[in-house]
Amino acid sequence: MTRRKARELVLQNLFQFEFTGKVPSKIELAESLKDKEPSNEIIIFIDDLLRGTVNNIKRIDEMIAAVSQNWEIERLAVVDRNILRYAAYELLFRKDIPPAVTINEAVDIAKKYSTGDSYSFINGVLDKISSDLQNKTHVDIKITSDYR
Repeated sequence: MTRRKARELVLQNLFQFEFTGKVPSKIELAESLKDKEPSNEIIIFIDDLLRGTVNNIKRIDEMIAAVSQNWEIERLAVVDRNILRYAAYELLFRKDIPPAVTINEAVDIAKKYSTGDSYSFINGVLDKISSDLQNKTHVDIKITSDYR
């Protein structure tokens, strides 16, 4: 299983989280993936993205809202909102992943799962977050991870 497929699974779980309020445990994740034979590294990656995003969702949503002018987070399509959420988590907390990789992966997943021009909106929002993080502007939200 690739990291792309892992991100797609995170998207599916975040989508489900919006409706159920539940996140599968690491054991449940591993069990649901056993037919795909993921490496332990991939299971850890999925678990980190999923739990890290959920545990920091309020701060992530505030950051997305701050850079997506004239768009309220609740009004975004569920798929777009959750792609932005896990990708923003990656930009904030996964320093082992270059921002360009995070943004490209999110754009490609948006092209696959979202509507027409959503990918360009997602690209713009994530590029702005990445730029703000590098320049330390607009990011006045205290960033701490509740997960790690």
